[in-house]
Amino acid sequence: MATSLNAATLLAVPLAPLAGAILAGVFGTTLGGNLIGRRLSHTFTILGVLIAFILSAMTLKSVAVDGARFNQTLYEWMVVGGLKMEIGFLVDGLTAMMMCVVTFVSLMVHIYTIGYMEEDEGYNRFFGYISLFTFSMLMLVMSNNFLQLFFGWEAVGLVSYLLIGFWYTKPTAIFANLKAFLVNRVGDFGFILGIGLIAAYANTLNYAEAFARAPEFAKLAFGYGTEWMLITVTCICLFIGAMGKSAQFPLHVWLPDSMEGPTPISALIHAATMVTAGIFMVARMSPLFELSDTALSFILVIGAITALFMGFLGIIQNDIKRVVAYSTLSQLGYMTVALGASAYSVAVFHLMTHAFFKALLFLASGSVIIGMHHNQDIRWMGNVRKYMPITWITSLLGSLALIGTPLFAGFYSKDSIIEAVHLSKLPGSGFAYFAVMAGVFVTAFYSFRMYFLVFHGKERFDQNPDAHAHHDAHAEPDAHGHAVTDAHGHDDHGHGHDAHEPHESPWVVTVPLLLLAIPSVVIGFITIQPMLYGEFFKDSIFVDAARHPAMAEMAKAFHGPVQMALHGLTTPVFWLALAGVVLAWYLYMKNTALPARIQRMFQPVYTLLDNKYYMDWINERIIAPAARGLGTGLWKGGDQGVIEGVFVNGSAKLVGKFAGVIRWVQSGYIYHYAFAMLVGVVVLMTYFVSWPMISDWLRK
Repeated sequence: MATSLNAATLLAVPLAPLAGAILAGVFGTTLGGNLIGRRLSHTFTILGVLIAFILSAMTLKSVAVDGARFNQTLYEWMVVGGLKMEIGFLVDGLTAMMMCVVTFVSLMVHIYTIGYMEEDEGYNRFFGYISLFTFSMLMLVMSNNFLQLFFGWEAVGLVSYLLIGFWYTKPTAIFANLKAFLVNRVGDFGFILGIGLIAAYANTLNYAEAFARAPEFAKLAFGYGTEWMLITVTCICLFIGAMGKSAQFPLHVWLPDSMEGPTPISALIHAATMVTAGIFMVARMSPLFELSDTALSFILVIGAITALFMGFLGIIQNDIKRVVAYSTLSQLGYMTVALGASAYSVAVFHLMTHAFFKALLFLASGSVIIGMHHNQDIRWMGNVRKYMPITWITSLLGSLALIGTPLFAGFYSKDSIIEAVHLSKLPGSGFAYFAVMAGVFVTAFYSFRMYFLVFHGKERFDQNPDAHAHHDAHAEPDAHGHAVTDAHGHDDHGHGHDAHEPHESPWVVTVPLLLLAIPSVVIGFITIQPMLYGEFFKDSIFVDAARHPAMAEMAKAFHGPVQMALHGLTTPVFWLALAGVVLAWYLYMKNTALPARIQRMFQPVYTLLDNKYYMDWINERIIAPAARGLGTGLWKGGDQGVIEGVFVNGSAKLVGKFAGVIRWVQSGYIYHYAFAMLVGVVVLMTYFVSWPMISDWLRK
């Protein structure tokens, strides 16, 4: 039986996509002289990700079947006061699962991109970016220390900035990528503070060493006039990093606007990889988080707020990508709630199932956009299933998985989250349970609202107010900000169909949809036993069953995936989801005038949702000016006034003036020096003669 993995093989997993990124991003662009064309660019990057996926699948097999493990340092960068800065890999069940999810979804996105970005001028650059992103994410999930974790953490943030602003002459894209970058920096500030506290008090950056010292760590008080425990402050700081990366309230505002980037990156970054980095990180840090109920309660409440209130926003969206984006926010909230309930394995399980069906929904949305000649407004669609049968059936499967239909992947993970929260005894668990239960209805409603408006009902293509002017009003532009259509109204993929008639997407788009649809249906059924109630995560995730018994109680009640699905048909969760689907069908298929009347009746509520709870207004009108004022004050007063004015320029002026005085004294005339000597002698004589007399007088 194998007990370890080969370091060279593991190193090839992240380096293969990196090699593809360098070839496409350097030699396929003007940076390297355009030495390779489009075909070679996508071939090199797809080959790199394919190699990474095959090696990841082999690694998962070794880990799951043979019990293989790997935890070694590959390179020691430097040692500072006994603190080692290293590059190393930790491969166990959690890492192996993440490696496969990242590489498989990335492979599907790479293939899909061939069709979606076919005529874009930045074709090679885009492939370079997404391959570089895959490398960064793999370095994050494979790390065995906080330094490498932070490197991967920041690298995925940087590449996401490049991808969201891929069309860099489009003002909304530039605003969106800057917004994502700044909001993530807020979270990352907390994240690095948490890492700093671990490094300062545990004197290590290695996971295993830090976890071994966790019990001692938990006994320390934070101090500074507070009664907080150090472990609580550390865990909350780490979680603030997760709030930024995994878009938790109130640091969620960047994710919906990131839809300004091309659709493939929505699937890669905002469904399966980057936004789940925070969930992965907290699960990996479970030995630390288990020591602080306060931190877990904080996580539980933040996740519940995100799960419910971001779902409400999905109800009123008309852009097909933004509906899916708010769905992502809500599902990330579900994962976070599971983390707070100490059901780390359930959170990671939902991370995996969600990766497949949400990537499917994003790519299906892109397929609809292609077929609809870049119309993204679901109000001007209808009956698309007649023209796009593959996109229709895969979208239906993804939607059924998302709402938690029994036997589908999302059912097993979402129901497990709800049950774990129900069994939790932490403060805030009551509100969290209400939020996730209400979220079931909300998710089903907005998911099937989009589904019915897009694929069923009357065709509304000719009612689109933009269709007669230029149907490219919704088109995603090329690298120069121009809508990608030609003089004949053809779309950017070279399909010269009627401007009002949808068409099925090419095979490079539909094949990834079919391949993602398979795990969206079956992966939960297959993996729930080993991942939640087996030993797959036995040395990856730690739970204190005495203090947090939810998972232990769930294990007693579990009797297999079939029995769970049959029981799921009788639970309130199923009926809430069914009610959401039926209500969406009634409002958008039968009584289509009613939604407008409801909107008028609840106009204040609609306005609140339409303005996204005014979070953007608060950020742009209050927080940003305050931060700008603080920054200006520190710049003008602190930097220019104190540092430059007093310490730098002030010291220089003082030295100059002193030198001027000394220069006047050093005249060069002998009689000046003789006179100074005489004066000095007189002063000394006076001092030695008069000082004893003065001292006697003072004593009397």
